[in-house]
Amino acid sequence: MVHAARRVEPGEWGVMTGSQLSTLDLLAGELRRLRTERGMSQEELAQRINYSSSLVGMVEIGRRTPSLDFVRRADEALESGGLLGRILPLVSLETAPAWFRPWVAVEQEAATLWWFEISVLPGLLQTEGYARAVLRDGGLVIDAEVEERVTARLQRQQILDRAQPPQLVAVIDETILRRSVLDQPEVMREQVEHLITLAARPHIHLHVVPAEVGVHAGVAGPFILAGYADGGWVAHLDGPLRAQVLDRAEEIARLHRRWESVRSEALSRRQSLSLLQEVAKSWS
Repeated sequence: MVHAARRVEPGEWGVMTGSQLSTLDLLAGELRRLRTERGMSQEELAQRINYSSSLVGMVEIGRRTPSLDFVRRADEALESGGLLGRILPLVSLETAPAWFRPWVAVEQEAATLWWFEISVLPGLLQTEGYARAVLRDGGLVIDAEVEERVTARLQRQQILDRAQPPQLVAVIDETILRRSVLDQPEVMREQVEHLITLAARPHIHLHVVPAEVGVHAGVAGPFILAGYADGGWVAHLDGPLRAQVLDRAEEIARLHRRWESVRSEALSRRQSLSLLQEVAKSWS
């Protein structure tokens, strides 16, 4: 069975259309309400969560998308029961490009994710520093938009921390691990160490295609296959301007064959871990 990718309608997920309230406005209003009910000033809240009062003010008027860390600290300081944290995923989805939102919804429901990357690390495995570097897109994206995208990407990663997370099998090309970002070796060192930590989780399988393999089936480009609990599959192909969500049986079958070819060229989990440890030392 193959799932059809549902079309995201205008205004869905809280996107503002006409006079409709955006989810960022909703989060801003709830933050103001919670702070006011507890008799705190913006300055007092800022001190408690270790952020600037100006940032608190910007979030409260919907001018800045807060980070996951900001929201977690605010929920704790305001004893909200995690309310802001429950709203943030919708904000993150809203700030994603319209063409990417259907795939974010797929990720939330998938039981299995098979992910191949040849130029950058899978978004679900990126550190904040690495994500910020690659999302700048060579300086083509303005800082404010970069920060919104970083927040959205980190929020997506929460699916890996659920009580029943999807099984993620990631196959990456070794060249990704050797490529510096922004000439900041500390960013790459932190990122590779993060991969080592993630690889220890039972539901995350990380495999590296060594550079010595040369040309292989994956050089045609990255792709993701998402499997549902009922056996259905959906695929994602990414490009510089837009992404495609595929669900036709013949397309899924072709990508399954490509996946098996790429996976067969990769090192085992144990061998990949040894390579990661070696690469981490090279960035020290």
